[in-house]
Formats: sequence, C-alpha cells, structure tokens
Amino acid sequence: MDRLSAMETFVYVVESGSFSAAARRLKIGQPAVSKIIAQLEDRLAVRLLLRSTRGLTPTEAGAAFFERAKRAIEEANEADLAARGAGTGLTGTLRICAAVTFARLHILPRLGEFLDMHPGLAVDVVLDDHNVNLVEEGIDVALRMGTMTDSGLTARKIAECRRMVLGTPAYFERFGEPMSPVELMNHQAVIYSQNGGGTHWLFKQGSAEQSITVSGRVRVTAAEGVRIAVLTNLGLTLSSEWMFAPELASGEVQQVLQDWQLPGMDLWAVFPTGRMASAKARAFVSYVELLLAKNGSPGV
Repeated sequence: MDRLSAMETFVYVVESGSFSAAARRLKIGQPAVSKIIAQLEDRLAVRLLLRSTRGLTPTEAGAAFFERAKRAIEEANEADLAARGAGTGLTGTLRICAAVTFARLHILPRLGEFLDMHPGLAVDVVLDDHNVNLVEEGIDVALRMGTMTDSGLTARKIAECRRMVLGTPAYFERFGEPMSPVELMNHQAVIYSQNGGGTHWLFKQGSAEQSITVSGRVRVTAAEGVRIAVLTNLGLTLSSEWMFAPELASGEVQQVLQDWQLPGMDLWAVFPTGRMASAKARAFVSYVELLLAKNGSPGV
C-alpha cells in the first residue's frame, strides 16, 4: 500500500464526509476507497472512522491522523513544486494563529494583499490570546508576543515595539496624571493577566529602576477586554503600543510617564516543534515582517 496515496484517500474521505464523494474526487470506485481505508486501519491497528447512518466522522485517533496526513500531503506537494521550479506558487491552506487584538488591528486588514500575492492559497486564521498547542490545533505558524519561556519551541523574533502606561484623557482629568511610577499605586489599573501583563511593572530611567505593584478592580484575560475597559475610563493600563495604535494616533488615549522606560514587547513567529516550517508559513512570516517594518513598526 502506497502510504502517501492512502493518507490522501483518508483526507479526501474526511473532507467530503463519504466514501462515494472521495471516490469521485479520486476518480476510482467506491469499493477501492473502502478497501484502502480498511487497509490503513489494519496497518495502524486503530479505528480511524466511525460509520453511521448520518455519515462518517473521524475518531479521536482519526482526527489526529487527519491533521498530520493533510500536512504530509501539502509538504509533499510543496516539494514537487520546488523541484519543478515553481516554489513561489503557493497553494493549499495556511493555518495561522495570533492574538485577537493584534490580528484585528495589524494582520487582518492587510491579509488581502498577501492573498493577492498568492492566488492559489487559502488562509485559516485562529484568533486566541492563549498559547494553543500548535500540533494539536494543526497550526502552521503562530504569532506570539512577549517572552518565549518554552525553549523547546521553534521561534524567530520578527518585530518589537514599546510598552507604555496609558489611559484616556477623561480618566486623567478625573484622577490626575501620575508623575512618577510610585504614584501608580494610587490609581486604578486595568490588569491584563496574560503573558506580558500582570501586576508587577518594572520601570527604568538611566541607572534608576523601580518595580511597582499595581492594583485595580478590573482584571481581564483578553486584550480586547483591556481595550474596552480603558476606553470606557475604568483605569489606566500597561500596554504595547500595538494594542492601542489607532487611539494613540487619534488622541483617544495618551501616554504618561514618558520619561521612564519599560521592557519592550517582542513579536515572535512560532512553528510546530519537530517539523520544518512550510513554504507557506515562511512566506507569511516574511510578509508580516516586511509589513510591520514598512508601516513603521511602533517603537522600532
């Protein structure tokens, strides 16, 4: 049994939901498709599909095999294209993951340009502020911000920007602007509880350094919630310039403590461990890198 052909048959069955539809796509008979799947299950010694009157659904093992099989087929196709000198003609589906706010403000509005460059490519965008398992979720590349704490990940830094303390003019008019980091202890902080947030804020000014523990009545697990809380005058926050780029430009929010520096925010391209980055993923990362540089990646 040709392993790659068997994987391709299985992928078509799952995608189409039936043996007959997969057979039409492959231009072979339905009995041949059934035989290939049976042989595949025998070789793997595991049930891949559940059959019912409503159709076919993959088992847990089948779903995991589907994601990896699909990638193996795509990578094999990319190898063929590269050998024929057509490596720039990207096809198939690119599955990316990024934080919700960063993608909404900086990636999705420019995704059309990337698609125009690669008309044979489709893109699945997974928006999640949490660090998802790239292999389990079938992600080709993730854009993550902050510090890479997992040394087992394959990651490359592609951009950086400043972090700052900011709030709305209405909030500062009511509660006053902090003149030093220690005065933040008298303010309401909107606390972002994900990577890059927290209650401990480290400030530097020349050789001086101050670590401040802030407090606030609003704690949020997603950047979109931080934005809404700040923009409705619930408090000030520590944020990357990326998160409030439009409002900083319009004056809807303003930076305070500008004489003090905070650790910058890094943007990383993270690839699934144990597998070479696909040509599609590399092309997308290069596009994002150039996009941020071209548009004046904040703070760089």
